[in-house]
Amino acid sequence: MTKVGLTGGIGSGKSEVARRLGERGAVIIDADKIAREVVEPGTEGLARVVAAFGEEILREDGSLNREKLGAIVFADSEKLATLNGIVHPLVGERVAVLQGQAAEGAVVVYDVPLLVENKLAPLYDVVIVVDASDETRIARLREYRQMPEADAKARIAAQASREERLAVADVVISNEGTIEELEAQVARVWEQLVARKSTT
Repeated sequence: MTKVGLTGGIGSGKSEVARRLGERGAVIIDADKIAREVVEPGTEGLARVVAAFGEEILREDGSLNREKLGAIVFADSEKLATLNGIVHPLVGERVAVLQGQAAEGAVVVYDVPLLVENKLAPLYDVVIVVDASDETRIARLREYRQMPEADAKARIAAQASREERLAVADVVISNEGTIEELEAQVARVWEQLVARKSTT
């Protein structure tokens, strides 16, 4: 099994790269998706988040209002740490289960937004960083997620810097250009991963 840590700042296009690697045969373990699952209605995770932040973070249907919670925690590092302390261990447990289900020779890609922040690089055989300038990422967040510029900048500021991410990268995929350019880079990276798998 080849363990690949895939990361990139918000708006970098990391999820698009993960999707394209998945199409080529990688087993994708999406930390964000799991983080949503562990705080769905009826879960222990949601009960603990409500206990920490109050019922005002819930929607009328009892589900988590992620935007409201995000606005709270991304403006306060202590509250963000509290949230991470609840969610991250639950995510870790689920990741371990999914990893155990992967085939022996699989290329397993862990889509991990906070890989650098949580110092997780040593857990992986290869770390791929999807890189784009802050200006590009802000523009994407405004266009595709209708996120106000101030919120986009706050999200970016709450994450590791580009320099910190690039410092742990074994492979960098630059996502400043066209989707065709991104596809070509993903194809090359996949060839490298497959070649690496055959020699390990």
